[in-house]
Amino acid sequence: MASSSHRGGAAAYRSREVLSTRSGTYTDEIIQLRIDPMHSELDDHISGLHSQVRMLRNVAREIESEAKYQNDVITQLQMMLIKAQAGVKNNVRKLSKSIILQGTSVMHLVPFALVLSFILFLLSKM
Repeated sequence: MASSSHRGGAAAYRSREVLSTRSGTYTDEIIQLRIDPMHSELDDHISGLHSQVRMLRNVAREIESEAKYQNDVITQLQMMLIKAQAGVKNNVRKLSKSIILQGTSVMHLVPFALVLSFILFLLSKM
């Protein structure tokens, strides 16, 4: 009766007939299980999944390092853009002062540039 209760207990742990109990006498502390060799392909499948997970982990690390690199590049470009905007603003300020101080020469230059552009436009249409 005691041995049948041990077998009954082990049978509850069976999963798709992969595990089976060994026949014989059992002690209260030990339950012996035998893995069906027909289902050893599960081990191979698990090993394959393990290697795929490892590859995916490596790909994730590569993606992370690439994202960090691109983030650094974007940060550097933003700093360059801020510096360029400051330089342009400074040059526009200087140019505005120059135009205000020497307004007469610019007043002659603007109509000359417009007339020259119009002449080039007419020549390109002919």
